[in-house]
Amino acid sequence: MSYTNIIEQNQAWIDETWQKLDDKLSRVAVKSRYKIPYTTKNGEHNDCSKGKGILTWTNGFWGGLMWQMYVGTGKECYKLTAEQVEKTLDNAFSYMDSWHHDVGFMWHITSGVNYRLTGNVASKNRNLISAMSLMSRYNVDGEFIRCWNGTWHGEDVSGWSIIDCMMNIPILYWASKEIGDTRFTKVAMRHADMSMRDHVRADGSVNHIVMHDTNKPNTVLGVRAGQGYSETSCWSRGASWALYGFTLSYIHTKEDRYLQTAKKVAEYFIKETEKTAWLPRLDFRQPEEPLYYDSTAGAIASCGLIELAKNVENETEKEKYLSVALHILKAMEKNWCNWSENEDSILQMGSLMYEKEQHMPIIYGDYFFAEAILKLKGTDFLAW
Repeated sequence: MSYTNIIEQNQAWIDETWQKLDDKLSRVAVKSRYKIPYTTKNGEHNDCSKGKGILTWTNGFWGGLMWQMYVGTGKECYKLTAEQVEKTLDNAFSYMDSWHHDVGFMWHITSGVNYRLTGNVASKNRNLISAMSLMSRYNVDGEFIRCWNGTWHGEDVSGWSIIDCMMNIPILYWASKEIGDTRFTKVAMRHADMSMRDHVRADGSVNHIVMHDTNKPNTVLGVRAGQGYSETSCWSRGASWALYGFTLSYIHTKEDRYLQTAKKVAEYFIKETEKTAWLPRLDFRQPEEPLYYDSTAGAIASCGLIELAKNVENETEKEKYLSVALHILKAMEKNWCNWSENEDSILQMGSLMYEKEQHMPIIYGDYFFAEAILKLKGTDFLAW
């Protein structure tokens, strides 16, 4: 069955789900216009825009979600909220000494999308500054992008990289094309090559945190469990970051090694998610009890699988990746989506990490769920 036939067979569900998204978010877009939410409390979006809370790594997803909805509907309510988020994010420029590698998550899907859609020069400049900030985190001797500043649980993190950064480096590919400077792409590719070697295991599972020698390349000093169950387990959202991130690196560079890595991680993710009726566990190697899930991993992976389906040539692979994305999205919509007007969020059952904050709505769950449905609608727009 072809990609087109699979979409046609599922068109009614796709259209119905998109309408549910629009019905709910057109209201919440106005209600939460002056917030930057992370989750909800008693059904109400919280706000991470105050003080240093503006540096919260998830702060681009609300504005990014609004741009996704604007692309799919053309409604002004979404554009106005997205622009307001971008204005609020300007407060983060007061704390640039505390920035981290997640500037791609914060600005590329807000300012970057604004510029690509409207030509707004101020938005282009915000995105370029963010790209330059990420570029400055590159360790020339160790050949990796450092994730954070300072310490983490008392440990020096100057030599640490995390798999999440595969979703931040697309801002570097964009910067290279925008200003005609290949250095940004070269740094992105060197980090991707490191991540392919040091984060992705032979079986397609993924290390979350890798500790590097800061003075020489290709030297791993150790790994950390990070947000997963253990150092040898596989945090499902980390796998989804890798799946989608390497797919994006392939899209931007056309280097086959990134496509093959994305496929390897995808096969592992598919095998493990099928075991639980397409509802992803928080960690694929966690104990049987308690059974923790993470809906955000499913939403992110679905976006990656849809893009994989578009970019592989083999028809059997196209069918497999697209069908699995639909299985995951349908299972999550049926079991975990809240369409009530009394709840600002949509996708429930997100989990921050194995040790805390399980089974809650998280803003990037809504973002990637909407992005996936927009892709299925056939909209030819890639935010990353």
